[in-house]
Amino acid sequence: MSVPDDIGNNRYAGQKGHATAFWVVGPAEGELRREPLARPVPGEVRVHTLYSSISRGTESLVFNARVPESEFLRMRAPFQSGEFPSPVKYGYCSVGRVEQGPEILLDKTVFCLFPHQDHYNVPSSAVLEVPANVPAKRAVLAANMETALNGVWDAEPMLGERICVLGAGVVGALVAYLCNQVPGTEVTLVDINPERHQLAKQLGVVFATPEQVPQDQDCVIHASGHSAGLRQALELVGSEGRIIEMSWFGEGDVSIPLGGAFHSQRLTLKASQVGQLPPKLRPRWDYQRRLGLALSLLADDRLDALISGESDFEQLPMLANALFGRGSAELCHRLRYSQ
Repeated sequence: MSVPDDIGNNRYAGQKGHATAFWVVGPAEGELRREPLARPVPGEVRVHTLYSSISRGTESLVFNARVPESEFLRMRAPFQSGEFPSPVKYGYCSVGRVEQGPEILLDKTVFCLFPHQDHYNVPSSAVLEVPANVPAKRAVLAANMETALNGVWDAEPMLGERICVLGAGVVGALVAYLCNQVPGTEVTLVDINPERHQLAKQLGVVFATPEQVPQDQDCVIHASGHSAGLRQALELVGSEGRIIEMSWFGEGDVSIPLGGAFHSQRLTLKASQVGQLPPKLRPRWDYQRRLGLALSLLADDRLDALISGESDFEQLPMLANALFGRGSAELCHRLRYSQ
């Protein structure tokens, strides 16, 4: 797709009433589209995007048209445009600076669950100020941290437990990082890629390949996105243990052995999905409070290890197939926008 010369100048585009956004226009096909951008109305803010990031699990399913029709409504992102399977503007990891809006937010760095777009208007209530001790570059991990936080709440790790996390992608690594902060826990991060050892080391977590993983675990959290990982989770957990399933397989069928030890050892298999808060927290927590906590948990410099690449937003159509491919070794890929 050819892009007009003025598209690359974000501030010019915003002032002229236009924005540039990434759209999925067909299976494994995306493009940048220029679209009108109205002036913000009272109660809204105009955000100039600084960074966004790609959530490879969910966005890969969207990009490759693998969202089941039954999930079209539940899978909608907060500010999605278009409909599944395509054309659709999708994403939810945006960090920017408020250019117009209430005085209390003006010039603040904020996080918003918005797709990949250089300027946008949203209600003031839809943005959260990024804490001063969290760099804007790292704040793009907020949605991943929120998913990991919800998974840990669902897993309910207890003092001294033996816990395995299968899958050292961004969410799995964050789950292991959080569980490892519970006193006395023995946490192992497991991945088929031995190079993930360095990531685990930077996060202060023990690493193992599937052949090295310890047995008789109290809790196994599965976040690999592959059915083989879920099958191994059933083998690793001890009697009366629990398996937390954080992967989402889209249209794929998953075959797992639910005979043998699953019944005789009274194992528990529980789904975790960030779309809902755990029932016991709902009386006092809402999504904004959870997202605020996720942002505050990003103050640790070690979490920069989860950013494995960066490119200009304008390059996204050319890089999309590689970034959204299931075989990609990327962790979090960050997009930078013209300042």
